[in-house]
Amino acid sequence: MEMKPEKETATRSESKTSKTQQWHLKSQLTVSRNLKYLVPTLVSALKNPQNPSSIPILKSCSTKLLDMVQQCSSSFLRTHLNTLIALIPLMMICRDIIGTVVKIIGYLSLVSIEVNEMICNDRVILKGLVLKIVGCDNWDLKREIVNVLLDVSVTCFGRQTLLDLSALDYVILGFLQVQKSMASSISILIMEKDGDLRLGAELSQDNLPLSLLDTAVTLTNSCNTEQLKKIPRNLVKALTPYWKEIWSNVHKQLLTPKLTNHCKHKFCHLSNITVYNLAESIFRLSMYCSSLALISARTCDEIIGHLFGTEASDFKKFMVDHWESSLYLMRKRPGDIGSVHDSFSPFMHPLASGESMPGFIASLLQGMISCPPVGLDEINGLNFLNDFRDTLGCSVIYQQDIRVVKTNLHSRIEHHYFLESSSENKEISSRRFSSDDILKCEVAYMEGYTVAIRGMEYRLKSIATISQLVANLFGQPSVGANLYITPSDSQGLACHCDDHCVFICQLRGTKVWNVFPKPVFELPRLYEQLEVPQELQTDSRQILLREGDVLYIPRGFAHEARTVSDLNERSENSKFSAHLTLAIEVEPPFEWEGFAHVALHSWSHGKQTCYFAPDTCGILQAFYVNILHVAIRLVSCTEPVFRKACLLASNSLPRETKVWLDENQKDVFDQVINKVHGLANFTDSVNFVKMALQQKEDPFHWLRWLEHLNEKDVFDGISFDYESAEIGKLISSIDENKEKAEGVFDHLKSRFCDEVLFNDARDRFKTLHDKYKEGRVQFMNGMLSLHH
Repeated sequence: MEMKPEKETATRSESKTSKTQQWHLKSQLTVSRNLKYLVPTLVSALKNPQNPSSIPILKSCSTKLLDMVQQCSSSFLRTHLNTLIALIPLMMICRDIIGTVVKIIGYLSLVSIEVNEMICNDRVILKGLVLKIVGCDNWDLKREIVNVLLDVSVTCFGRQTLLDLSALDYVILGFLQVQKSMASSISILIMEKDGDLRLGAELSQDNLPLSLLDTAVTLTNSCNTEQLKKIPRNLVKALTPYWKEIWSNVHKQLLTPKLTNHCKHKFCHLSNITVYNLAESIFRLSMYCSSLALISARTCDEIIGHLFGTEASDFKKFMVDHWESSLYLMRKRPGDIGSVHDSFSPFMHPLASGESMPGFIASLLQGMISCPPVGLDEINGLNFLNDFRDTLGCSVIYQQDIRVVKTNLHSRIEHHYFLESSSENKEISSRRFSSDDILKCEVAYMEGYTVAIRGMEYRLKSIATISQLVANLFGQPSVGANLYITPSDSQGLACHCDDHCVFICQLRGTKVWNVFPKPVFELPRLYEQLEVPQELQTDSRQILLREGDVLYIPRGFAHEARTVSDLNERSENSKFSAHLTLAIEVEPPFEWEGFAHVALHSWSHGKQTCYFAPDTCGILQAFYVNILHVAIRLVSCTEPVFRKACLLASNSLPRETKVWLDENQKDVFDQVINKVHGLANFTDSVNFVKMALQQKEDPFHWLRWLEHLNEKDVFDGISFDYESAEIGKLISSIDENKEKAEGVFDHLKSRFCDEVLFNDARDRFKTLHDKYKEGRVQFMNGMLSLHH
């Protein structure tokens, strides 16, 4: 074959491109001329759209306008966009051409981000579309409108504009309207496409419900806190059952090892939203709708009575004799009604009806999703989503949500079933459970393994409600709840001690506890590494718990537990055990050290007169205050009173007990301030900062929770956001005149200890507690909504 010269080929290609461009230019000039004559004709017909003679003209003009929009380039459309946008509101009034107009809007919204924003800026257009979601009886037109709203929602500006127009409310109403008119609820399939788990529906189904679901999820997940709060609660309440039914179906499919591949179902309606997008929407809508049952005053008193005793002085006696210092055992008395056992155990009723324990475990796990741990310094419910929105709603994760473990009674070594059964024996802490893994838990239980499930307060309303009650009693934002199910003659966890206090509530069966009488660690802090030396695991106190009994173990006390079948117990249930632990985790802000930091913050911001010499610059003044914060931290490492839980935010107690507790806490505060005055050391504090800088660490990272006290976004007065070089300069300035610097620090410390007001600090502390509690309740509500 004869090859043509390369230059000649290039010339012909350029000629062909030139002709194409000339054709497009000619075509657009033709469209421009047509548009010039089309607009007056259209406007004239729109003056009297009800006139029978106008309708054919309107239909013809609108169809031609749609053809023009689809044929022209984006640059040409931008040139004539003002004309088109001015026409659209007039055309939307005419019912005979509304379908064509909607298509024009949808096409324009996808031309470019710039064009999308120009359409969104004309709120008359969008508001007209939004209103027709509910007001339109034609399902084909309704479907087209919903698809256009999805097109508009491709940009952040478009989504926010729709939210400002209350579009989400109308989309929810449209979804409810469609669902009520259908014979059955929408059936959702999970399909895998491009690595995402998308939602879809069979071709035989109408795709309108799926489109409405898609739009509602997209807009819900774009809401900020205030927008979520403005959604009418009656709409959320009406929508929840439908979405929960859909989610239940989706969750069951997630447990299936093999999901539907989109390539094998090309003729299915495929949504743009993923499984996790749907879970996030349900979570968001539920955050501000309380999922917790209201506890009556009588029930509250009964539960408190079962934990501490029925006398008004019993709680006081517990606090004086046992809280954070020694074991406490509360036996269930004959004829007790409304006990913790009765309140916590309704979810275990299947056992009473004859279901086997392995079957009960499987049914329990099938309804659960993963509940990631909450960040200690997080108070905003929406911020919780930042770290796990791409996995929200996934099945339980090993080590995070569940452990299947047993301790060899001879070697006293823990064995994890899934690690032991793994052929490669690798760490599988991120393993997500499938239906096969849930069945393996049944097998593991039969082989003597304990099934331990974390975060029960996020999974069952009955547990969540009472967990919040106990949190209120001890003035903490939340209380965790873990479930342990142990077969006969077995031990789950090896001997250990916890970094939190626990109330152990025996729900079913019996269990023998060995608790060592003296603390291995005195008031350990959260997440401290606590290992019990083998030589200390002797001379324990043995306690048998039966159904309804409650055992309190303070943090730092070593303990272990096992089931024993030769206890001569009458009940067959005594051979196994199911107990719930209520974990009172004292977070840094709610220790007495935390209260001391709040007190210093409150005092340093409330002073009307300066407590520094006139020649001390503002940033150095702030730095001295931060040095005193460090000094308080160092004192807390050696003085246990700083690590005790501050209970000033406690409530739900009888008035007399509350008055006593407040006085008790005031006495502890005086002890803390005296310790600060006598032990806070300037040199050690400066060296702490220097050491952090040498290790390239932020010396104040542990105190950033204090910024939650500020009403403004910018930290008021004292900042922790120093650059390392800036801190170095401040330290150098102090080192240049150590005696003067130490004198300034001592003067600051003395004035703080002499002038700090307990009531001012208490009010700020309670404000901080309320913020934390609100965030935890939001997280709890969201998680409860995803469990069934």
